[in-house]
Amino acid sequence: MKITCDVNIEYDDAKKAKTILRSIQVDNLNFAKSQINGTRLETHITGNSVSSLLHTLDDYLACISVAEKVIKKK
Repeated sequence: MKITCDVNIEYDDAKKAKTILRSIQVDNLNFAKSQINGTRLETHITGNSVSSLLHTLDDYLACISVAEKVIKKK
């Protein structure tokens, strides 16, 4: 069974969204596909079970949080 989740995060500007995307792309592998749409980071996440999807989503959001904190300090 495949389970999917779409996450859309709106940023103040496209440059910030692109910077976040570049910093998380390494971790996406086959579980998440991300793209920029204007100032929005759009991600489609898949899992084979609810628990695997939740684990992937948790990891994804943790990576986003770290990237945002790094950008904020600059």
